[in-house]
Amino acid sequence: MCGKPSGPDGPITIKKYANRRLYNTATSSYVTLDHLSQMVKKGEEFVVVDAKSGDDITRSVLTQIIFEEENKGQNLLPIQFLRQLIGFYGDQMATVVPRYLEVSMEAFAHNQEQMRSRMADAFGGAQQPFKMFEEMTRQNMSLFQEAWVEAYKRLMPFPGATPGKPPYGERPPPAAHEGNANSELKELRDELAAMKRKIDRLSDKEE
Repeated sequence: MCGKPSGPDGPITIKKYANRRLYNTATSSYVTLDHLSQMVKKGEEFVVVDAKSGDDITRSVLTQIIFEEENKGQNLLPIQFLRQLIGFYGDQMATVVPRYLEVSMEAFAHNQEQMRSRMADAFGGAQQPFKMFEEMTRQNMSLFQEAWVEAYKRLMPFPGATPGKPPYGERPPPAAHEGNANSELKELRDELAAMKRKIDRLSDKEE
């Protein structure tokens, strides 16, 4: 049985025991990964904690649910996407990927009803089936670019500043003891500049 929708006290707590059994504290009953999958689909918030250590293991359990769903034959994750995702582990852009995927999925979920309607028309012969997905990709890229610009501005507190060229005319040059901090900041700005170039190239391809 599935748990009750999360209330004002926060998400439902699911405890995972050493024997891999999952216990729903809201319904005082044991549940399975299938139950948790249904809870997710119903919008019921929950966290999974290790019954012994109390550690939050929600991420690993959700990943396990995806693994189980993929094994059932309904493959939502393309092989190329999985390869690209694996490639980002340890990459300098790894910190940006989670937020980009989150924003993309939020945009997709927000427009899903409209997309379903368009798909009905598309497969009825009124539109090209994948035109809507191309439009969604462009929208997601635009959102990502806006997020990058906002992050970049936070690193550029002075008007007219450019990566690696602080506007010292507006304040005295940094003291010697600030050299390491400025060096790290310059490196981060250079990485952001490189990331922007990659985004621009992707945008050009989408167009």
